[in-house]
Amino acid sequence: MSKINQIIVPHLWYDKEAKEAAEFYSSIFPDSKITGVTTIHNTPSGDSDIVSFELWGQKFMAISAGPFFKINPSISFIVNFDPSREKDARKKLNEVWNKLTEGGTVLMPLDKYPFSERFGWIQDKYGLSWQLILTNPEAEERPAIVPSLLFVGDKCGKAEEAIRFYLSVFKNSKQGPIVRYSKGMEPDKEGTIMSSDFMLENQWFAAMDSAHEHKFSFNEAISFMVYCDTQAEIDYYWEELSAVPEAEQCGWLKDQFGVSWQIAPSGMDEMMRKGTPEQLSRVTKAFLKMKKFDLLELQRAYKG
Repeated sequence: MSKINQIIVPHLWYDKEAKEAAEFYSSIFPDSKITGVTTIHNTPSGDSDIVSFELWGQKFMAISAGPFFKINPSISFIVNFDPSREKDARKKLNEVWNKLTEGGTVLMPLDKYPFSERFGWIQDKYGLSWQLILTNPEAEERPAIVPSLLFVGDKCGKAEEAIRFYLSVFKNSKQGPIVRYSKGMEPDKEGTIMSSDFMLENQWFAAMDSAHEHKFSFNEAISFMVYCDTQAEIDYYWEELSAVPEAEQCGWLKDQFGVSWQIAPSGMDEMMRKGTPEQLSRVTKAFLKMKKFDLLELQRAYKG
């Protein structure tokens, strides 16, 4: 059930383990495969592996680009084990949990909670966090894997504002159900978001506030790539999303909430996959000089 036209793709930054991590995840989740590995040379981090892969129908990208950013639980991935879709959903959840816990850290034990018969939150050995949930089959259907944003520290209480902002920027969007903290759930403030989901470009995301003390916040280790067909689209997203001028480089930007995005031409993957070493070298050299991507300039570099 591969979503061929997925416009927003989660992107994971590793020191050296991108390929190893992608192989590990592909071996754990159903319907998963590595779809491409490209090595680019002479980047500021030396040689970098760029890996594209699919997990249970959700596309991902990963890069090995040095120890600059460390993945943390501010962005995690909810995995829906839906009994109405999956035979033995509970058994599958337990199996995936057991594999992800090897060398990992349990953030919330696998157990029964008020919101689910079976739920657990785990940070795996590569630092990536997963929320495994036995989904209520009566609820509205959701994809198997949903990226989830956790608003903590000085961003706590901003989940609702962020969702509204993202819904205004992206097309084919809609708000899902919102569950708010009630009185007496301190330190969480009444009315802030306990859980909510929303759709951008036909793709589901989740968001929540947490006033508990966390030693992490959004960073570049997990970003979202937005694939654009035209320069006008690149310009639009850049204009709408970029809020931190010093974070702008090589197609990367940071929004007002601290979340990182990469605004990339949809043809870029193909260039990277099919290009000769000379073409790759020219394209890499060209984009390392850019902040916002210039589509014509990249095509020129590719053609030489």
